[in-house]
Amino acid sequence: MVKAKHNHFIYQALIFICLLFSLLVSDGYQDVLAGTKEVYRNIEVLGEVLHKIEKNYVEGTDPKELIYGAIKGMVRTLDPHSFFMSQEEYKELMIETKGSFSGVGVEITIRDNVLTVVSPIEGTPAFKAGIKAGDQIIMIGSTSTKDFSIMEAVKLIRGPKGSKIGLTIRRKGVEKPIGFLITRDVIPIKSVRSFLLPSDIGYVRISNFQSKTGQELFKTLEEMESKKRLNGLILDLRNNPGGLLSQALEVADEFLDSGLIVSIKGRDNKEEKSIARKNGKPRTYPLIVLINEGSASASEIVAGALQDNKRALLLGSTTFGKGSVQTLFPLSDGSGLRLTTALYYTPSGRSIQASGIEPDIKVAFIPPKEKPTAKKPPVIREKDLEGHIQGETPGLEKEEESKISPDERSTIQQRIDSDNQLRSAIQILQSWGILSKVEGRQTQK
Repeated sequence: MVKAKHNHFIYQALIFICLLFSLLVSDGYQDVLAGTKEVYRNIEVLGEVLHKIEKNYVEGTDPKELIYGAIKGMVRTLDPHSFFMSQEEYKELMIETKGSFSGVGVEITIRDNVLTVVSPIEGTPAFKAGIKAGDQIIMIGSTSTKDFSIMEAVKLIRGPKGSKIGLTIRRKGVEKPIGFLITRDVIPIKSVRSFLLPSDIGYVRISNFQSKTGQELFKTLEEMESKKRLNGLILDLRNNPGGLLSQALEVADEFLDSGLIVSIKGRDNKEEKSIARKNGKPRTYPLIVLINEGSASASEIVAGALQDNKRALLLGSTTFGKGSVQTLFPLSDGSGLRLTTALYYTPSGRSIQASGIEPDIKVAFIPPKEKPTAKKPPVIREKDLEGHIQGETPGLEKEEESKISPDERSTIQQRIDSDNQLRSAIQILQSWGILSKVEGRQTQK
């Protein structure tokens, strides 16, 4: 009975291949397919191979696995971001953009034929363990990742919350491979986080572009702007591996009232343009975007749009350089195909692919050093002297200061102290206001 079912599947596959072949080379398609007829004629070979395996292979085979394996091999020859997915794999991919999933929290790609980390997602087990953008994953558990596809790697890395997975990493500048034992957890779907910095500067961190990122950003900005008149905003796209194109467009549009956001060109060289719309509420405050080698795809679109439209200064290091568009095609049996169909271009016509986005101000990230154990003698200032005359305190007023809990204030300060790129952005925005006042005085003279 099983044998009969297998034969039936093989015969159906062969009939389909023959019909497809006859259709492609029929007289009605001669003009359209004149240059590719020879390529499609080789489909006959696939039918032959299937038939030979069915008749002669030493063990029984699953026809569905053979067909799926052939399709996966075919798609793998294209580029690292195109792949075929089984029904289960396709469902998993859909979950990434609509709900939470359990894993370690890394965005991966194939670079130079090696499984490579695009970026760890902030706050996830991988991020906390110290996985970095550019790390090469050479083993997952005891399995070598040589010749792995992205979906094969994803399948092994994901697992139930609380279970452990070992990753062996090869890192640039480190002689020996590094081993990590990471406990899987539910990966949070919230992509926008924010807080207020000193000098009434807003900070917004977008960790990835999910289905509600644009909506979350709008609410965040409205809330910030209702509390304070912002003197500037820092948009942090570091280690943001990308996500949905639609959400990247919404994010860029929040800061642009006009101009091109991105253009997309496919195989037919037709150009599809996305244009910014006028916002109901103009946002004219100075804007600095933080980027690094972990900023990829959708985050590069946002950074490129804001840079080319002269709306923001980019600070940090060169981005990852993933400038290709992947389209998801659901297939009839519930499986799916993710196929590279076009390339992104910034408003000035730059291709992001491979080259990435260069920052306006290059500031390499310097990991914070451990604090020395020996305490320095305290510095005595006027306010420390007994009986000193009270003066007005600059910065936050007492009423505003009381709204921030001591723990929250401490956490924000620790973040500033440990992040030299963030400190640089704050200093530039603080100077921006001062320089504007100086320029205004000179103009009045």
